[in-house]
Amino acid sequence: MQTQTVKMVITGPFNSGKTQFVGAISEIDVVATERKISSEAERVKDQTTVAMDFGRITVDDDLVLYLFGTPGQRRFDFMWEILAEGMLGFVVLVDSARPETFREARQILETFRAYAPTPYVVAANKQDMEDAWALDDLRIALKLEEGVKMLPCVAKEKETVKNVLLELLYSILEEMEEE
Repeated sequence: MQTQTVKMVITGPFNSGKTQFVGAISEIDVVATERKISSEAERVKDQTTVAMDFGRITVDDDLVLYLFGTPGQRRFDFMWEILAEGMLGFVVLVDSARPETFREARQILETFRAYAPTPYVVAANKQDMEDAWALDDLRIALKLEEGVKMLPCVAKEKETVKNVLLELLYSILEEMEEE
């Protein structure tokens, strides 16, 4: 049987945990395009993704997931449409401890929905932090409809990343069966 490949995009605002998310679960060394941050205003961390992160997971003999992490900074958003090409679903990663990024997360969600009408889930990252918003509050802040899957996540923990990706995969497979 032919191996089925599923392209998933991991997107979200700057510093929401996309690179860590891909790295936590990829079975290969993540292909990352990180560069030193030059602007003091953005110096929350030392490096930022400028093109993409790429990881791979073999689910079983006939299913492989390709994960493409997007850059979070607006100045690299020209990569978003390129990475969205051919995606079967996407994850919007939100830093649930940084409410100042919620509006941007919502805009990114709308942008990716405009690229392709594919299934998506919202992952509330950093749920292990004391000041993380509860999922119900986050859903209201992000103005998410009731049917949108919102999942708790800690991007450095393989198990929670796996749960997010499985939920997205179930949604993708469900949609494929309907076609």
